[in-house]
Amino acid sequence: MANKTVLKGTYCLLINLKTDQIIEIGRKGKISFDNGCYVYVGSAMNSLEARIRRHLRKDKKMHWHVDYLLDNPSSQIIQVFFSDDGVKHECELATHIAGKGTGIQGFGCSDCKCHSHLIYFSNIDEAENACKNTFKNSDLKLKELDDLLDGYLRK
Repeated sequence: MANKTVLKGTYCLLINLKTDQIIEIGRKGKISFDNGCYVYVGSAMNSLEARIRRHLRKDKKMHWHVDYLLDNPSSQIIQVFFSDDGVKHECELATHIAGKGTGIQGFGCSDCKCHSHLIYFSNIDEAENACKNTFKNSDLKLKELDDLLDGYLRK
């Protein structure tokens, strides 16, 4: 039986929110979200593949702040960017991406001192460019959802 490689690293979910929404985010309470594109920055030091697959599923237990946003029928993950270098770059990437957009205060960062790990952009191109440039400027090899699907999920 072959050993399966467990990917570890940092990821960005690009989430399109089709309409303005007020969403109950667990204990954080209700948050008003403008329509547009959101970048959620997270990390998985146990199994990056499993974490991304979980985010892509609709049927899941609500655990992280982003789960509540993704559970809304107006939201959809449109792209995933990640680095599987085994290092947690979550706060570094969130801080840099937030410099290009608008952070949603306290979202997704209850275990660190960051302002936010969810950043709002009025359009998808700005969000995508912010992610790609941040990975590049951080000297991280950028991989996309298709890389993960081709290499790991389509077995």
